[in-house]
Amino acid sequence: MPLHFVVDAASTAHVGDVVALTGDEAHHAAAVRRVRVGEEITLGDGRGAWLTGVCEAVAPREVRVRVRDRTLVPAAAPRIVLVQALAKGDRDELAVQAATELGVDEIVPWQASRSVSRWQGPKLVKGVARWSTIAREAAKQAHRAWIPPVATPLGTPGVIERAADARVLLLEPTAERALTALDWPRGEARDILLVVGPEGGIDGAEIDAFEAAGAEPVRMGASVLRTSTAGPAAIAVLSAALGRW
Repeated sequence: MPLHFVVDAASTAHVGDVVALTGDEAHHAAAVRRVRVGEEITLGDGRGAWLTGVCEAVAPREVRVRVRDRTLVPAAAPRIVLVQALAKGDRDELAVQAATELGVDEIVPWQASRSVSRWQGPKLVKGVARWSTIAREAAKQAHRAWIPPVATPLGTPGVIERAADARVLLLEPTAERALTALDWPRGEARDILLVVGPEGGIDGAEIDAFEAAGAEPVRMGASVLRTSTAGPAAIAVLSAALGRW
């Protein structure tokens, strides 16, 4: 499988054009992945454009690629949105990485009431940037045409407001209904929001608030999954149910 790189110029490039990789992407291609002249690679803009091309010149500061083929990959419908509670350590980052590889379409950081980690001021900006970088690199690794954006962090009221036009699935180990038991009406285009709590679980008052807003509590089997694995596991189930896989 050809190596894949992301460059904004892929948005407007056409067959026969030369696209230049510069900066970090050029260094990664030339010095880390060691692409060679004549090697076929793929390029994308992270927003659906997908190019296949051949390297014509390779240097640490610039890699020039002649475009041989161009396609436009449509966005998924319905979209799967992961509402991931902030967690201590790197558990939330592991969730972002795995969810991106498995096909999530957007990631919303959630400042849940039981979240130990708190994003405020400069830490908020740094956190969003960090998650965005993780999503970008995971999407490249998985050869995805769409890189999931990382939204501005929300508290519980903000998540509920965001969920007004979506189908909301609250991952809760004590729920009576299993995720695999849900029905998926043909032609349903609403976003699917997967809400994953922090290490201590979702607070009871938050569960009540979500349910009052129409959220559906669902469980993932008999075991209790960590915050780093619950979302990716649910995305895998949904990908199969929705016919993505």
